[in-house]
Amino acid sequence: MHVVETLQRQAVACEELGSPMYAELCRLLVDDYEVGGVSTGVLAGYEDRPFGDAIALRLLGSVHRQVLAGVLPELAAFYPSVGGSWDPVLGWEAFEQVLQSRSAELRSLLTQPPQTNEVGRAAALYGGLLQLAADVPLPVRLFEIGASGGLNLRADHFRYNLADGTGYGPAESPVVFDGAWSGRTLKPVPLRIAERVGSDIAPVNPLTDDGARTLTSYVWPDMPVRLGRLRGALAIAREVPADVHREDAVSFVRGLELSRGHVTVLWHSIMWQYLTRFDRAAVESHLAELGAQADESSPLARLRLEPLQRTPTGAFEFLVELQLWPGGVRRVLGRADPHGQGLVWELS
Repeated sequence: MHVVETLQRQAVACEELGSPMYAELCRLLVDDYEVGGVSTGVLAGYEDRPFGDAIALRLLGSVHRQVLAGVLPELAAFYPSVGGSWDPVLGWEAFEQVLQSRSAELRSLLTQPPQTNEVGRAAALYGGLLQLAADVPLPVRLFEIGASGGLNLRADHFRYNLADGTGYGPAESPVVFDGAWSGRTLKPVPLRIAERVGSDIAPVNPLTDDGARTLTSYVWPDMPVRLGRLRGALAIAREVPADVHREDAVSFVRGLELSRGHVTVLWHSIMWQYLTRFDRAAVESHLAELGAQADESSPLARLRLEPLQRTPTGAFEFLVELQLWPGGVRRVLGRADPHGQGLVWELS
């Protein structure tokens, strides 16, 4: 996919997901690129990368990170995340100047894949765990691949409010989901998480200023609700320990073991696209091998929010799917958008 098509597709996605600022920036980048503007130099070598490589978000996040660091005051005036107000004319002029003056630095940052650690996806994790706990009332050992900073490993410390006035999770949490989900009613069963461990090929430490800034940079700057949740999750991370290892997904899953008296849960969200076809097959194979060892006293579960098909010929949807061993039966629990909003639990 050519970079122009990638930028155009990203513009549509940003618009649909609630970021008119980034939608405009992507379209302005297209205009600039097509006339041989400064963006052609910055994006040289990335002309035909697949959409899943998220080149547009790498560039936008790299610029945003420098805005958050306070080194681009001329651009900060247009970024709502630091108190500015977006203007498509003056904002683009300032953005274009940054591309020109910091081209080499931005090109080096483009090598880093996005580290979104989208807190909004925690609603799918938490709700999925509630449904699992209703069937398997054992303490949870929670493991995550593509964990980034591990913020969603603390999903049980977030607050989920529903339209009917009911709520799940601690009421005093700094991370609040209003209208967290709809559809099927979930039982408020107790969750006992005994272990929280993740892996990532380039983990981010949310307890450092640099790590927090990196995670914040990949949240779209004109989406205050997402930013507020992230900042609340960073505060929780300082109070609730979770380990994130620098390890690829295949090695991490290969090293998992079951534990008697616990349900071992592997969770992942919107990261499957970053694995090669061979790595995906290896993860599936290792899970099947581990699942063959599972029994009622040491079950295994896989919980994921990913673009999946309900049938081999069906359209791709962002589905919450639970697979449970012994047996390995898969169930679609619900559907959501890529950031976890619009979550609807289904009867299954």
